[in-house]
Amino acid sequence: MFLTVLPVRLRPADLVFGVSHGVRAFPFAGIAIGAGAAFAFTLADLAGLAPLISAFVALAASALLSGGLHEDGLADTVDGLSGGRTRERSLAIMRDSAIGAHGALALVLAIGVRASALSYTGVTLDTVCALIGAAIASRTAIVPVMYLLPPARPDGASATAGTPHRSRAADSVAIGTLLTALALAPVLQPLTILLVIVGAGLGAAVPALLAQRRLGGQTGDVLGAVQQCAEIGFLLVFIADP
Repeated sequence: MFLTVLPVRLRPADLVFGVSHGVRAFPFAGIAIGAGAAFAFTLADLAGLAPLISAFVALAASALLSGGLHEDGLADTVDGLSGGRTRERSLAIMRDSAIGAHGALALVLAIGVRASALSYTGVTLDTVCALIGAAIASRTAIVPVMYLLPPARPDGASATAGTPHRSRAADSVAIGTLLTALALAPVLQPLTILLVIVGAGLGAAVPALLAQRRLGGQTGDVLGAVQQCAEIGFLLVFIADP
């Protein structure tokens, strides 16, 4: 319910738990979003569209399935970190729903880099596996940031979500790593799979470390930026495989 717009029915008793209680499901949300994006790419490819156009179609499907949650977080994070001279000002900018020039530029670059990378993955199977694997790995990457960094403010999406228990966070990372490896197994060798997963982790670390330094913790917007940067890191290493 948190990571997608897919209709999910919960029992009333489940609503007492925060999002952090369900982090083991983050990789599975990635499967749903990645599969939808892969299906959209395949249809576009079968229709004879150019690889770059098909990649944009896939990213549009991914954004629709996630409600643009992470793209919005990336734009707000860049606006806040680039436009605020103080921690308080940065948090205030990030809370503002308006998108500034820096945030808009970050969105254009992030979508452009991801689409370009996907257009260079090779055959359709490679792209399908990359889309599913990237969706899983990037949403899994959110979990350790939730665990390691405290909420930067006492209210907002991150504070409401809560901090996941160590065992749940560890389970989520283990599940996500396994599912990512399985998604990539048809097209990559084990060592390359490991490098691609490391690429996702390095991508996620960039906004997380910046947020820790500038904000003293993470917010819901920062977690969105983590997902986007993790996906970029994943795809860049994926296409670097000779």
